[in-house]
Order: sequence, then C-alpha cells, then structure tokens
Amino acid sequence: MQGQAKQQAYDRGITIFSPDGRLYQVEYAREAVKRGTASIGVRAADGVALLVDKRIRSPLMEQSSVEKLHKADDHVGVASAGHVADARQLIDFARRDAQVNRLRYEEPIGVEALTKDITDHIQQYTQVGGARPFGVALLIGGLEDGEPRLFETDPSGTPYEWKAIAIGSERGDIQSYLEEHYDEEQTIDEAVDLSLRALASVHEEGLSPKGLGAATIDAESGQYIQLTDEEVEEYLVDNDLLAEDED
Repeated sequence: MQGQAKQQAYDRGITIFSPDGRLYQVEYAREAVKRGTASIGVRAADGVALLVDKRIRSPLMEQSSVEKLHKADDHVGVASAGHVADARQLIDFARRDAQVNRLRYEEPIGVEALTKDITDHIQQYTQVGGARPFGVALLIGGLEDGEPRLFETDPSGTPYEWKAIAIGSERGDIQSYLEEHYDEEQTIDEAVDLSLRALASVHEEGLSPKGLGAATIDAESGQYIQLTDEEVEEYLVDNDLLAEDED
C-alpha cells in the first residue's frame, strides 16, 4: 500500500519526476495516443501523403465532423491520433504560427521550424503545474524549399523526422509493414497506395472510403490537397482493398 501511495504522488504531480526519472503523466498521454485510431504519413520523392482512419461509430454520424486531417498552411498538412480536442488546439497554434511567419517574413514557414514551434509549445505543458500534457500525437508533412519533409510530435514535446510513420492504435504492425515495403524513390501516388495497404494489413475486412481521410502535398503544385471519397475509392479499387459491402 505504501508503494502504491508513493506512485500516486508522482501520478498527480506533472512536474515531478519519479525516482527512476519518469514523468507518469507524459507516459499516460502516450497511452491516450495509442487508443486513437491510426494515422499514417509517407514521404515520397515528389511529396508527402497523409492517411487517417476515422471510423464512423454510427451511420447517423456526419462523416465531415470527424476531424483528423487538417491544413495548417498552403504547403503543410497535419494528421492526428489521440484526443481530437487536444489536436484542434495544436492545429490552431500551428495556423497562427504559420500566418505570423508569412506576415513577418513574407515567406511560408519551414516545415521543420513549424514542427519545433509546436513541440516547444507541447513541452511547456510537461513542466507547468496545474496543467496536463496534450494527449495527442501529430504527423506534420509538407514542402520545404521544394523538398518533402515529414515529422512526428510526441506528448513529451520531442520532434522526430521520418520517411514513413504510423501513430495511434496498432502502430507496431503498421510500422512493420511500412519498414518492409517502403521505397525512397516512390511517387506520391505510390505513397498513397503504400499507406492504404499498410492500414489494410490490420483490417482484414477491407477498407471503406467513408471511414478514411487522405491528403497529399506534392512538389508540382506545392499545395495541400485533401482527396475526395471518390478519389480514395479509386485507390482502394486499384489495390483491391475495398471492403465487400462497398462493392
């Protein structure tokens, strides 16, 4: 009982390290991310593809109300896993940061700079009393000087750059698929194919376009473009991944 009481003391104090150097609230925030549906980012030679699993809990729910894909700036897209409300707060921060950069420097913000500004903001909530960490992870993809970049943010406030990455539920299985099949020379269309196949590897029943969200940021247009349900369905049909009840 005494040991349990000691752990509860560290649980309640976000700014207090446990004797073995852990911040329990940050670790709990990572668990919240794992409970969220999966999001996948894949960097291609000519852009970045983002895919989110936004399973609809009821046929009465409006599909557009499930927000897991966001446009942060013309050249930057963000996908989330974890608490959607926390993600929205970070997206608002990212959009303001991108707008301030355009007004101040008259140029689009770099993807790496934007990611580090977001993670600096996240990190503050790991050492301020009376607050809790953000229970969400983000995938930030975009173009910087014409080059595709893809970053992940962690509830601890640490940024990581990836070639391909999955966050959310069943991350391990999806990541293993990406590691096995990733090709640095692939096109952005092939990156969308890969992300769909990776998600389908943990969904034996197939995928429905209504339960997915996909976006690309390609070097040719330099723009964030969210794919329509019809476009997603074409990718699913081409890869033979469409759920049977969608045929």
